[in-house]
Amino acid sequence: MYDLELVRPTSGHKNSADEFKQEFFSCNEKVINGSALLDQLGYDAWLDHITNLRNPETEKNGWVVSDTFFAVRKSDSKIIGIIDIRHNIGDEFLSKYGGHIGYAVRPGERRKGYATQMLKLALEHAKSIGLSRVMLGCYSDNWGSIRTIEKCGGVLTETKPYIDEKPMNIYWIELS
Repeated sequence: MYDLELVRPTSGHKNSADEFKQEFFSCNEKVINGSALLDQLGYDAWLDHITNLRNPETEKNGWVVSDTFFAVRKSDSKIIGIIDIRHNIGDEFLSKYGGHIGYAVRPGERRKGYATQMLKLALEHAKSIGLSRVMLGCYSDNWGSIRTIEKCGGVLTETKPYIDEKPMNIYWIELS
């Protein structure tokens, strides 16, 4: 496996981000978890959106301050995944289901250990912004995410129905 780094998206990522997004859509995946709406917005509008979310003075009502990164493979600069690290879960949806961290690995790069590497990097970032523990949620049949979260220290604290009534697991990871 190649090393990844978390990189803040810039205008220079537009073409590779569009290709990344299209790969999900081509696999009939309409939602890109942890993308802070990359799946719904054009790249330039999305870039403005995530830039605003980084600052408490410009984050939009109904959102929380967060840092969104591309997980980029160092050897070839390919976007492997995306991850959103929320500074708090002071929103009803996040406190019930979404948690502090959401992420996705592009379909063609799954089952290669990238999600674990991404989550470990995200946990380092979460610690650097002062979080002592983080919450993550995933469907109870998403074995890839379950293994990733548990490898990174996640402790299952609850299983409950999600909005769509599918069972969702809630995990907490201690960062201290």
